[in-house]
Amino acid sequence: MKKDKLAFIDLETTGTDPSKHEIIEIGCVLARQEGNNIEKVEEFEIKVKPERIEDAEQKALRINGYNEADWLFAVDLRQALETIAKKSEGHILAGQNIAFDWAFLDKAYRDAGLEWKIQYYMVDTKSIAFAKLHNDETIKNYSLRELCQHYGIENVKAHSALSDIQATFEVYKKLVLKQRTEQVDTSQKNAAREWPVGQN
Repeated sequence: MKKDKLAFIDLETTGTDPSKHEIIEIGCVLARQEGNNIEKVEEFEIKVKPERIEDAEQKALRINGYNEADWLFAVDLRQALETIAKKSEGHILAGQNIAFDWAFLDKAYRDAGLEWKIQYYMVDTKSIAFAKLHNDETIKNYSLRELCQHYGIENVKAHSALSDIQATFEVYKKLVLKQRTEQVDTSQKNAAREWPVGQN
């Protein structure tokens, strides 16, 4: 049975532009997937010390709740990147709107001159939701908030990196594993219809 390792990652940043804004928080859930089962292996959060807080968008800081007191013991970005690289080596990167996080992480690793040995492809829950829920009129923009509401998932502290990625992990399980279970059930029913009664 095929086995995969996934690194679900969410970032909080000082703005939306990777060329001038910074990563200030990283939430990560490491998981192991085998067939229709997915197991959480580890989860952690890293607060990152900003170097150019004066360049931050005030709206971004209000949303993610940045304040000096909570970031008092934050680590520098290089240390955070080294931790992520070590723990997620060989994993598939996954997340909600993962292109945003990837843009910041890719630039950060390049600027730091660090290697990040992850798989070359990524898993995006927003894209999966679009494909699976496209005909559902109650879903408008496939945001994490909307998907959590749809599946009855509680995001305890929205817009904090760890809480968001924990919620994303639960959304992924609903989107992917439920679909696989349904496919298995359908295959079994079809096989039962095709197999002549009385044969063994």
